[in-house]
Amino acid sequence: MVALSGGVDSAVAALRLIDAGHHVEALHMTNWEEPDSACPAAEDLQAATAAAGELGIPLHHLNFSQEYRQEVFDEMLLECRAGRTPNPDVGCNRRIKFGACLKQARRLGAERLATGHHARLEHSRSTIRLLRGKDRAKDQTYFLHAVSGSALSDCLFPVGELDKEEVREMAHRRGLPNYARPDSTGICFVGERSFPDFISRHLTMRPGPIIALGGNQVGEHRGLAAYTIGQRRGLGLGGMKGCSPEPWHVVRKDVSANALVVAQGRGHPLLFSRVVTVQGLRWIHGMPEAFSKGLHLSAKIRYRQQDAACAARPLSRDRCLVRFDKPQWAVTPGQYLVFYDGEECLGGGAIERAEA
Repeated sequence: MVALSGGVDSAVAALRLIDAGHHVEALHMTNWEEPDSACPAAEDLQAATAAAGELGIPLHHLNFSQEYRQEVFDEMLLECRAGRTPNPDVGCNRRIKFGACLKQARRLGAERLATGHHARLEHSRSTIRLLRGKDRAKDQTYFLHAVSGSALSDCLFPVGELDKEEVREMAHRRGLPNYARPDSTGICFVGERSFPDFISRHLTMRPGPIIALGGNQVGEHRGLAAYTIGQRRGLGLGGMKGCSPEPWHVVRKDVSANALVVAQGRGHPLLFSRVVTVQGLRWIHGMPEAFSKGLHLSAKIRYRQQDAACAARPLSRDRCLVRFDKPQWAVTPGQYLVFYDGEECLGGGAIERAEA
């Protein structure tokens, strides 16, 4: 069963499996339903239907919008209320794509679930290893780190060994109608939109002061949930009399005072952290030996980032303290810190707090 999203990656995943001689069927998920024009659900279903028709495979259409709202979106809102910046794509992969969807694929008789993720899986009798995709610019292991090894053992990533350009060329040669369709962006299954406007429809936004270091109010924010650490745009603080021309950045969110704290300059010391506390740790196949012994690994604190060398010390079964060799910019509570050992993604957890 191929999770056919409507994009070119999952269509080529199905194509490669068909060419390899497998019996392939497709499953399309609708995970968000809201009466607005920004939601791409109808367009995605149309694209998936066209791709399945060209490939000559049956398409099952399942609706997980209730599960998505309860298990992913509601948790995202709780994180926003707490002043953190969540990443719903991680929860969507664990609970919906490789949770509810995998379960339904099994019920429909599938032996394996395949997706169009740019990642690789190394199967063995005793374990499963999650490896980076060949196309480093498209590698999605960061978003897959919380999926259990037991779930991944029943999965395939047929495009993980391809560059994105190779995927599009393969789709074009086969005549797939979505070969040039742009990659999806924005919130998982919700789509690309103004996050402040979107979140204000689901949370009560309380405006409050924007405070500069030293305590002076320099502006007013529209609600803390609309901002994230390191943010520069959308603050409305440009060209202030008596201030240097350096841009303002968010350095902290004071939830108790409903205040947004800002400082000038991308290189301001308050934007850099060396020590990070991580909670809710999840591992692909158990706690790595290097982690338990406090040896050096590498980690990312956001998706589009080079690996950074670090050492981690366990604090409990699901919490740890990470010390980076070099200070990291704009470490953001609620986002994920993901560990790597060379090509292998080991797992990770949510950032609880960061210190200099």
